[in-house]
Amino acid sequence: MRRLIDALADDTDFFIEQVQITAIVFDNSDDVTIWATTFFDQEPHFFHLGLQFQQLDLLLRLAAERADRLQEDVADALATVTEWPCLLEYTSEAEPPVPLPNVALKLSCTYPADGPFEDDESDEDDGADDTFNISIDPDADDADAAEYESSMPHNIFYLEDVFLRVEP
Repeated sequence: MRRLIDALADDTDFFIEQVQITAIVFDNSDDVTIWATTFFDQEPHFFHLGLQFQQLDLLLRLAAERADRLQEDVADALATVTEWPCLLEYTSEAEPPVPLPNVALKLSCTYPADGPFEDDESDEDDGADDTFNISIDPDADDADAAEYESSMPHNIFYLEDVFLRVEP
């Protein structure tokens, strides 16, 4: 299965259909990340979707016959979670992936934030060695290294809008 970001021609907003939720991750008390799959260009792809809880509720209501059960799962998890992140997984035979039938999601790409550890010269030099070093393994292949470049989009997307297919 490929990363969805690798299949895109550019980083403009785009639509996907045939989405299946494989996991819901409560990042903290405000944010959620959906792990999902889709068929894009006739191939399976995976992606992550960053959401607010209100958007999660909307997606759960679109999960057809599993909507009520999913909303109960989320409510139970939120009532009992003591450590963040919290994972609800839907990848087993007992809990298969959750399809979002007749739904098209309009997504936008995300980019890494510029971090405080970039190569900028500081006027202060106390002679201490740098003890915190982020580096890429030189033995890793070039595709993995490109993932860490700040100019490259992540495989994490934002939800711009939700559209429903209405059949006559």
